[in-house]
Parts: sequence; structure tokens; C-alpha cells
Amino acid sequence: MERNDAASDRHSPDGRSAFERFVEATYMQVSRAPFFVVCLVVVVAWGASAPLWPNLKEWQVAIHTVASVVSLLLLVLLENAGRRSEEASQEKLNVLAEALASLMESSAARDPELQEATRRLREAVGLEERH
Repeated sequence: MERNDAASDRHSPDGRSAFERFVEATYMQVSRAPFFVVCLVVVVAWGASAPLWPNLKEWQVAIHTVASVVSLLLLVLLENAGRRSEEASQEKLNVLAEALASLMESSAARDPELQEATRRLREAVGLEERH
């Protein structure tokens, strides 16, 4: 049976790429309170620096540019982390559905209604297409 990335990663010593490890480490840091505090400190420092800038337009452009770049990078990293998490969850659900379908098939010989339910389960999750 061919495994997808989520299942393969679980069975390898550390089958993740450097990028995947970076994404996970970043996700763990930005989802905690200290990252929010750092962001808050940056915003307060930016606000306090207004008198130091000769032109307020440049002052606004500076924070907007930095915020846009950081937001874009974090969005990409967090979407990647979310996609990997969804793939892992889907693989677990597929394994559960496959086990349930196999269990139902073993009992279906005695119950015609169970045969139909098994067929609908396999069709709904596409079990035949995966193998």
C-alpha cells in the first residue's frame, strides 16, 4: 500500500525537509503569546518614533512595508503548516474508514443491508480508487 507524505513522515526517523522543520518551528513560535508581545512592542516603538522622522509619509511607508512583507511570509508558512496538518488528519480518517469498511465486509455475508452500507462507505471515501 502506498503511503502519502503524512504517513511516511510518521514512520521515518525524521523524513521532513529543512523547510518543513523551519515551517513547524516558525508555526510553534508565532502561535504563542511572546510573538504577540514582540509585535506589540514593535508597533509601540514605531508609534513612539514618529517625532524622529522628518516626513510622516515615510514613517507610515516604513511600517506598512515591513508589516506587509512579514505578513506575506507568515501567511505562506502558516498555510503550509495548515495544509500538512490537514493531510495528516485526512490520512488518519482514510485509515479509519478503510478499517471500518473491512470490518463491515467481514460481517456483510450475513446481512444484505450491511453489504449496501459497505458499498456506500467505500464509494463515499473513494477507497477503491486509493488502492
